[in-house]
Amino acid sequence: MNKNLPMFFSLFAALSLLFSCKGVLPPQACGAVPTENQLAWHEREQYAFIHFTTNTFTDKEWGYGDEPESVFNPTDFNAEQWAQTCRDAGLKGIVLTCKHHDGFCLWNSAYTEHSVKNSPWLNGKGDVVKAVSDACRKYGLFFGIYLSPWDRNHAEYANPEYISYYRNQLTELLTHYGEVSEIWLDGANGGDGYYGGANEKRKITVDYYDWRGTIELIRRLAPKAVVFSDAGPDVRWCGNESGFAGETNWCNLSLDTLYPGKPDIMQLLNNGEENGTSWTPAEVDVSIRPGWFYHASEDDRVKSPEKLFQIYMQSVGRGANLLLNLPPDRRGLLNERDVDSLKMWKKRLDETFATNLAANCDVKADSYRGKVRKFAAKNATDGDKETYWATDDKVTVGTLEMAFEKPIVAKYILIQEYIRLGQRVKAFEIEAKKGGVWEKIAGGTTIGYKRILPLDNVETSAIRLKITDSKACPLISNVEVF
Repeated sequence: MNKNLPMFFSLFAALSLLFSCKGVLPPQACGAVPTENQLAWHEREQYAFIHFTTNTFTDKEWGYGDEPESVFNPTDFNAEQWAQTCRDAGLKGIVLTCKHHDGFCLWNSAYTEHSVKNSPWLNGKGDVVKAVSDACRKYGLFFGIYLSPWDRNHAEYANPEYISYYRNQLTELLTHYGEVSEIWLDGANGGDGYYGGANEKRKITVDYYDWRGTIELIRRLAPKAVVFSDAGPDVRWCGNESGFAGETNWCNLSLDTLYPGKPDIMQLLNNGEENGTSWTPAEVDVSIRPGWFYHASEDDRVKSPEKLFQIYMQSVGRGANLLLNLPPDRRGLLNERDVDSLKMWKKRLDETFATNLAANCDVKADSYRGKVRKFAAKNATDGDKETYWATDDKVTVGTLEMAFEKPIVAKYILIQEYIRLGQRVKAFEIEAKKGGVWEKIAGGTTIGYKRILPLDNVETSAIRLKITDSKACPLISNVEVF
């Protein structure tokens, strides 16, 4: 046998593909597009929020700032238990509240005495931030930080000197604890507090924090991190703490007039803006308990696995990321009730999305770009996130039809756009073939990074995705049926 034949056939296949795509270029980007950091953020999908500070021991949600450092004294602190629980629950990382509004720091900051260094825990030698960042690395999780802009303890809050203090602490966190993947900036700003003993109410102006300068510092010290706040710049709040993104959820916002803490923009944050000028996707923050910090009185109010599944469907299933708060108790452990609910939630997710019925099905489209394989229907079911079905530039509607070898019972459909080139789809429908007739069984508006819809146990021999409206030619990178 000629030893050069395999090389010849490989070269022939490559030339054939090149010839088949000749003159057919990929679509141009449509509107705002994500950065590489934002694309990595999208793929994390769900991760944990950890609220743990003096509030855990005073039974408060918002500390006033006058709490003595001595109250912080967990009896059995174990950051590895947190990380292992998160990993086992399918969460991809931890965002830690390193300093909440009360101003107490979970690390030995050089800029304040109001920190763990003056608590009895580990004789003042403990460092929660280091323990959590180390545990995240051990268990393959990303690490993020929450540093409250509002500080009800600091005497200089609302004065220019506080901004230097805040940035100094941010520098400590971004230079002492390894790679940080997300920085979380809370929108709660100003009001009454201890403020070094002044015990008064303080107001701030819109431009008080000089966010531009702080963002520049973050970009320099944590170039791979995304920045979350009410209005981004990288990730936006979803506008509520109840666990849902909008059914219409654009990843775009126009950031010119937005800032952390801006009031009266809840609906805008929930839905995004179809023609927003910046890629600013939504993150859904919600607690597994009614409160953000642990309270023993809420032990019987932990969200059930079924409720967590509903939240997943209304967050990740609507193209947002899910930030699920897990508050450690006074031992410094995630409570058994919370852990049990997480385990059953993970089991429900695994069982629901175990078998993709569309993986090996026949798939066809009513049209595809330039009639070349690079943009054909099969790209939507090949399991490769970098391939996609696309239509010609002026074609903003189209159908993908998936036929099954034998009838199936469809419970859910998962759809993803190729968001590297922007978010495009404005409306779509799902149809099922029953007795040779197509019937509409579901539909929606936006798709974005991911959209999951329930299909009510439809028995069918084929399912059709119909794009009925799009800003530009639709690009569908993935369709799965369960």
